[in-house]
Amino acid sequence: MTETIKVLLVDDHPVVRFGLRGMLEAGQEITVVGEAGSGDEAVVRARELVPDVILMDLRMPGGDGVSATERILADRPDSRVVVLTTHEGDQDIVRAVAAGAAGYLLKDTSRGDLVAAVAAARRGETVLSPVVATKLVSRMRAPVAESLSPREAEVLALVARGLTNADIGRRLFISEATVKTHLLRVFGKLGVSDRTAAVTTALDRGLLPHSG
Repeated sequence: MTETIKVLLVDDHPVVRFGLRGMLEAGQEITVVGEAGSGDEAVVRARELVPDVILMDLRMPGGDGVSATERILADRPDSRVVVLTTHEGDQDIVRAVAAGAAGYLLKDTSRGDLVAAVAAARRGETVLSPVVATKLVSRMRAPVAESLSPREAEVLALVARGLTNADIGRRLFISEATVKTHLLRVFGKLGVSDRTAAVTTALDRGLLPHSG
């Protein structure tokens, strides 16, 4: 008889954990040995329970999924952490993979695919949802993006906060025309044509900090 796979669920929403437990334990392959509601709790529970696979949410209070993954792997390098999240931004994916995650799945993954991914992760394979795999390949093939200058990043950060060009000019003690010049350079570097796309693209590439 095949030994069941021991899984630790990490998500700050109890309803999500309840649903995942039901999905995973519907068959005979997986046993959920514990749950955690934060990154900090995940580190403690992983040490106590020694699960085969840890399903890790990305953004949580009390330590996010990336930092928790790094700490768990520092303690037990053979741990298999699979990120399970709603977030599919390029920067989120890269941060998780760089932290050592064995996989990156989205929460719309079907039960069958989720069970198969957990089993594959336990075998030492890397598991990525199709959307995530496509984003990673596209990012690797894309030319290296130019970085924003400190002033360009400063201007774009104020755009992200909803300020107009005139507001930004007053805040930075520069003319509105100079603000427009900085933004045009930003658009060129990011390959976009408007303010909203510039902010979204800069966030995805990690050129601007996320606000929450």
